[in-house]
Amino acid sequence: MASAHQAPLAAAVSDFLVIGAGVIGLNLALEARRRFPDASVTLIEKERDCGEHASGRNSGVLHAGFYYTANSLKARLTRDGNRRMARFCDEQGLGINRCGKLVVAKNADELPVLDELMSRAQANGVELHKISAKEAAEIEPRVRTHEYALFSPTTASVDPRQVMAAFVANARREGIVIRTNTRYLGHSNGVVKTTQGDISAGYVINSAGLYADKIANGYGFSQHYRILPFKGLYLYANDKAQGLRTNIYPVPDLRNPFLGVHHTVTLDGRAKIGPTAIPCFWREHYRGLENFSAREFLEVVGREAQLFIRNDFGFRKLAWEEMQKAYRPRIVELAGELINDARAEQYTKWGAPGIRAQLLDVRTRKLEMDFVMEGDDKSFHILNAVSPAFTCATSFSEYVFDQISRLTH
Repeated sequence: MASAHQAPLAAAVSDFLVIGAGVIGLNLALEARRRFPDASVTLIEKERDCGEHASGRNSGVLHAGFYYTANSLKARLTRDGNRRMARFCDEQGLGINRCGKLVVAKNADELPVLDELMSRAQANGVELHKISAKEAAEIEPRVRTHEYALFSPTTASVDPRQVMAAFVANARREGIVIRTNTRYLGHSNGVVKTTQGDISAGYVINSAGLYADKIANGYGFSQHYRILPFKGLYLYANDKAQGLRTNIYPVPDLRNPFLGVHHTVTLDGRAKIGPTAIPCFWREHYRGLENFSAREFLEVVGREAQLFIRNDFGFRKLAWEEMQKAYRPRIVELAGELINDARAEQYTKWGAPGIRAQLLDVRTRKLEMDFVMEGDDKSFHILNAVSPAFTCATSFSEYVFDQISRLTH
């Protein structure tokens, strides 16, 4: 019989410890294994499975990379990530719907933005075609656009959960230890404390999504950044709705990171409209009082109230417009500006909500448009890896390890 005064078990040991098993965390773990084949790699995840948050709830669109300014990380990593993720799906035998994307203008005022997107595509080396309204209708007969549109042939759709399952299987095959139901609690003297025991970590990589700023703060980072959560909802077409041949997006507001209500064609050919970008009241505010935290409520709503009062980055208008999109007739009305014959009775089922872990710079009171990360020779923190992080997870992970190599040598 064991003694009542038995010493606690020694901490597990891992050369690399990755916190958060979303698509970024999994690819960071895989990249650690590729670069350091003899190193031990552990991935911890507070949920019972990997990809339970943004990675498993996203649109499934593989973006091409033409939205972003040429000097941004998003531009380069998305362009490369699109090709690599498509190749990964082919190699793994995963489904991919190469349906492309049309970006359309509602009126003449939006045409200069189409021209700007075309310029960005050329600067970024992304294939994009400026086509007439007649040519757009040949791609999708129901599309509505003013004078001309843009067509992206490399935009595609996948099943995010199918892709995540493949990454998990690859990680386990590579000998990466994945510990689910394991919540990060803190760290001290190189030892990470979790709900399933301590782990002595040689190097810590934080890819915790909605809680990345909290964990980073404990390491002395994210001093000027906080996560501001936004809820994304998709509304699915029913059997009464006529199918679409391609994704159809509106001209975006280039001042914020959201792309507006659009039509997405899923892997299996179903159509859905959305997403919303509704400000949440706490970090995992999916439904009702689910995952409610009084502390988070006070923190998040307090920050949103400040943004609302000051109307930073047009937050007041953004919040009002996004909240209206949770009303089914309103989101269908917006989607109907992009195609002919879109009616509320054709769209009846809401999909599972997702939450975007959007980073806010509290000094400038602006939403971060590009990827943001900070680190040193002991830890590295992925603070802003929102869309299109799913598309560029592989290329992004390589970039992160280039930065880690620079910091540790």
